[in-house]
Amino acid sequence: MTRTPEEPASVPVELPLEKRLAAAVERYGEENVVERALSLLAGNYEGEDFLLFVGGEHAQGILDGAPVLYWPELWGARALLYVWDESAAPAIIETLSNPAWRVREMGARVAAARELPAASALAGLLSDQVPRVRAAAARALGALGTADDMASIRPLLKDPEIEVRRAAQQSLDALRARFPKP
Repeated sequence: MTRTPEEPASVPVELPLEKRLAAAVERYGEENVVERALSLLAGNYEGEDFLLFVGGEHAQGILDGAPVLYWPELWGARALLYVWDESAAPAIIETLSNPAWRVREMGARVAAARELPAASALAGLLSDQVPRVRAAAARALGALGTADDMASIRPLLKDPEIEVRRAAQQSLDALRARFPKP
């Protein structure tokens, strides 16, 4: 739905995501924002203004009729990087098996940022078909994993994609720093 010139914009879509989400928290409350982000993750519609808060100017394309695809799910997961409640942990771990690669990638980022017990699911993503998902899983394991995860990450040092190799090396370096050999 396109706004007419007479209608004031109710959502500051031009602001960076972090500021838009702060405005959403101010308007709706933190608990409500988390609940609505989780609802987006579950495939529900949360209204035009909330979609604009989490998706910004890109959400307007969906509101104007572009295919929805996985974008609201992705935006719901991404919102949880900034607004959080522990009740969201199971839904984020579930994103690691989402059919949409962008949602899996974001789920790995949120799992690492929120220090979720997702090492087993993340290890499974090290062989994902999408390089960005493999890289995100490696980075997340670098933050969440144990010394035992190094063996699963090492093969990525020979991945055909340079970003995956970099992520694997960074992950191994982080794990070595956290778990130095005696």
